[in-house]
Amino acid sequence: MIKRILYLYILIMCPGLAFAQINTDRVMAIGRNALYFEDYVLSIQYFNQVVNAKPYLADPYFYRGLAKINLDDFQGAESDCSEAIERNPFVVSAYQVRGLARIRQDNYAGAIEDYMKALEFDPENIGAWHNMALCKIKQGDYSGAKNDLDRLITISPRYTKAYLMRGEVDLKQKDTIAAEKDFGHAIEIDRYDPDTWASRAILRLQQQKYKDAEADFDHAIHLSTRNAGVYINRALARYHQKNLRGAMSDYDIALEIDPNNFIGHYNRGLLRAQVGDDNRAIEDFDFVINMEPDNMMAIFNRGLLRDQTGDYKGAIKDYSTVINEYPNFVIGYQYRAQARKKVGDIKGADADEFKVLKAQLDKQNGVSQNNQTADNSESGNRTRKKSDKNMNNYRKIVVADNEEGEEKYKSEYRGRVQDKNVTIVPQPMFVLTYYEKHNDVKRQVNYHKYIEELNSNKVLPERLLITNEEAPLTEEQVKKHFASIDEQSAAIVASPNDVTKRFARSLDFYLVQDFDNAIEDLNQAVMCESKFFPAYFNRALIRFKQLEYQKVAKEYNDKNAEEQKTKTGDYEMVKRDLDKVIELAPDFVYAYYNRGNVLSSLKDYRAAIVDYDKAIELDSKFAEAYYNRGLTHIYLGNNRQGIQDLSKAGELGLFSAYNIIKRFTERKE
Repeated sequence: MIKRILYLYILIMCPGLAFAQINTDRVMAIGRNALYFEDYVLSIQYFNQVVNAKPYLADPYFYRGLAKINLDDFQGAESDCSEAIERNPFVVSAYQVRGLARIRQDNYAGAIEDYMKALEFDPENIGAWHNMALCKIKQGDYSGAKNDLDRLITISPRYTKAYLMRGEVDLKQKDTIAAEKDFGHAIEIDRYDPDTWASRAILRLQQQKYKDAEADFDHAIHLSTRNAGVYINRALARYHQKNLRGAMSDYDIALEIDPNNFIGHYNRGLLRAQVGDDNRAIEDFDFVINMEPDNMMAIFNRGLLRDQTGDYKGAIKDYSTVINEYPNFVIGYQYRAQARKKVGDIKGADADEFKVLKAQLDKQNGVSQNNQTADNSESGNRTRKKSDKNMNNYRKIVVADNEEGEEKYKSEYRGRVQDKNVTIVPQPMFVLTYYEKHNDVKRQVNYHKYIEELNSNKVLPERLLITNEEAPLTEEQVKKHFASIDEQSAAIVASPNDVTKRFARSLDFYLVQDFDNAIEDLNQAVMCESKFFPAYFNRALIRFKQLEYQKVAKEYNDKNAEEQKTKTGDYEMVKRDLDKVIELAPDFVYAYYNRGNVLSSLKDYRAAIVDYDKAIELDSKFAEAYYNRGLTHIYLGNNRQGIQDLSKAGELGLFSAYNIIKRFTERKE
């Protein structure tokens, strides 16, 4: 949804194509539909057609660049935006998107130039100020970044991310008092944003206020349970309070969320070793070494554990690997000497002990050989940076380097900075289509006997699915459906009253985002066969999608919104189609669910609940219906009932429901 809002925000800054021929205008409109609904590969094909037909237009280059940046083709996005700017240098959004592309290529100076140009035309553009400040932080220009953030706060005094970023700059400038003030202010503005609590918690870690840090991390976790980094950091706060079991529990959860987290495995390995869980500690260090085969500290720690569990040959091998890399690492020789004695290698042990003795004598005589002696003192610093290669620190807990922490904090470069960690939106509408996203935790197969009959009779080119998790098309699939449109057109000429052929072509048009032609085919389908309910169902869905586009566009004063109004009709048309589906197929549960979504969009929440009730009556395991009914109860102020429904949705596999529950369950202080 946020990508769509970003697209529409950018859309309003670009002039329409009123002067273009109707053919070009139609292709652009379909391309923008595809872009809005995140079908990026398909949208690029449409914009290519416009570029080829009218290469002097700025819009198709710009939109193609926007599609490319969402496909991580940053160089291509920059090139297209440059072409758009060359043709129309007054479009703010072209500079913004090119700035994003340049950031992703580490060209911060170029990005700053773009944002400064954007701000010439739109001095109060929050996204431009935000990203320009981030670029200056990356360049080390903390004063410049702070000035930008001060300006941003003046423009938008309730924009919490600005306070969080300014707090980060305060920390870089060693001003912890100012940082605490900024983080505290962010919490005052939005206590339901987990980033605000996590940012202050990190500051308190640095201040060695470990109990307070843990409390802030508790708040952050309460609001967002699927952030591995917060658990990793809370583990550190617990470790400093000597709560090893609690720290290990946090590492366990973090690794469930992010199984490849280096710090989680390394630190859990250290803690497992400290509590005597040697074999599982070895498993953690094995994982780290597989990730980083040259990580000498992990290899040495595994050697110690192998030694302790009786695998002396494995221990000697690990010690030798480290000694070959660090020939003056004295403690390595000490442990290897002991292990060699255990396997009867007296000569090798004597050689290692001689090396240790020589190092001790050299130290007494003031001869420096850059010997490394491990410091296991509890009074010293108990942590080390991940980039620290000093073998002295092999037993210290690892913390992220500053750059790693910053990158995590600043990863939202794509214009999504206004997004909340928990976006409260209903589950989407269901549609009849050929494709759906792969889901590793598939809750249930969506089924209806009539749809299964259509599939069994093979009257459609592919198997029809009932889904609300649509997958964007690949380039090959796009080509296939364009070809299918031609095939179905020929079939319709031969059999103009065949409802399934009309329906099949409507699906092709729908999949290539040509909504107007899809609706026209569905109109013809119901004229051919007035009881063919799948046509009404899909027509309602397509009209709803057009209305969704129109509504969000109107919020951003898109000039095209009014033009589209006569094309898309209104929600009553959508509702009438769903009424017809229910009349024809009263057991088609997805029609009640979709109608509930329509009523909710119209803010007729009580009527929406009636439809969700009916959907759940027909299918007691309908997770999406529980989820949306839960949200609708919350909209009505019935939090208790809403949370009960959301809990059921989570139980049935919609795990995002738990985040919503956290938002609406006030945590006890």
